[in-house]
Amino acid sequence: MSRSQDALVTGAPVTTLVPYGLSPDADLVYRTLVTFGAATGPDLERGLGMPYRRIRAGLDELAATGAVTSRPTARWRDIVWTPRPPDEVVAAQRRARLRLVRSGRQEAREPLPLGDDLRHLPSRAAARDRLTQLVAVVRHEHLAMNTEEDFDTESARSAAPLDRKLVARGVRVRVLGVHPAERAWIGGPWRQPDGNRPDYREAPVVPMKLIVVDRAVALFPVAPDDFDRGYLEVAQPPVVSALVTLFERHWDAARPPQEHALPDFALDPRERALVDLLAQGHTDATAADELRISARSVSYILRGLMDRLGVENRFQLGLALGAMKAAEVPEEPQKPVPPPEEPREPEEHTP
Repeated sequence: MSRSQDALVTGAPVTTLVPYGLSPDADLVYRTLVTFGAATGPDLERGLGMPYRRIRAGLDELAATGAVTSRPTARWRDIVWTPRPPDEVVAAQRRARLRLVRSGRQEAREPLPLGDDLRHLPSRAAARDRLTQLVAVVRHEHLAMNTEEDFDTESARSAAPLDRKLVARGVRVRVLGVHPAERAWIGGPWRQPDGNRPDYREAPVVPMKLIVVDRAVALFPVAPDDFDRGYLEVAQPPVVSALVTLFERHWDAARPPQEHALPDFALDPRERALVDLLAQGHTDATAADELRISARSVSYILRGLMDRLGVENRFQLGLALGAMKAAEVPEEPQKPVPPPEEPREPEEHTP
């Protein structure tokens, strides 16, 4: 992880591991290893400017989830940590989440007899069938709150067509979830000519799985941690009204996915020119000469970028800019261009 003190090395975008339960420190360590390759704990400590205990805790998290591998050595500080490919790590985390959800599921039960305006749907399949019926008659609004960080294949296959039908009919669809928007209707090629599509927002956590149709009928799981045990359908106005209020409160506190993942960030022309020069290997001095500004101005510009992004040093700044594609990642970093040397006067020699 050796590099010039002035150079700004930008990292390529790497899927965050925070939604899968890892800490921000572990996520930052993993991104660093993926961007710059295998490293020891002290290498990471120096590069990231983070305390030793935070580096070690992050590596322990990554090792426990299989995101990094290492060869045992006599001393922990001598261990070289190697990241597994991001696609493999994310796929493994998703499989682990699905296994956790599926563990302990019970066989589907017969519908339970309930009172007026209450209906028991004994399985997830029965709930899907009922939702299909409701979608066929909905006229104004469809609200959905999802607690899943990953959708199984059957859920994704059945949900996207329903959403498309609703939007095509002019029904307002709002979806609140805790995971990145990866379903086909988010910005997909099927978007209607008038630009209509579902509204999607993310929150760190949502209280329950919930579907509300036209503010008249609500569906939610019998058991919050086991959707296969069936759903309750409620049409009692006071209950539905309270559930809508719950949805609206969490909707107002949530953000669109692009705002939740990374802040809106744009470089002005001078900032972009400076970042590109430093990414190519220029020092502060040579970049200042290229831009016809002082070295102190270079420091002020970089300090401003670090403050705006909430990072602590140039190394973290490079990773953040690369992840947001706010700076180009050079294929082969160029060597700094040395300043021209002043011509020397010939030395006088006394006889």
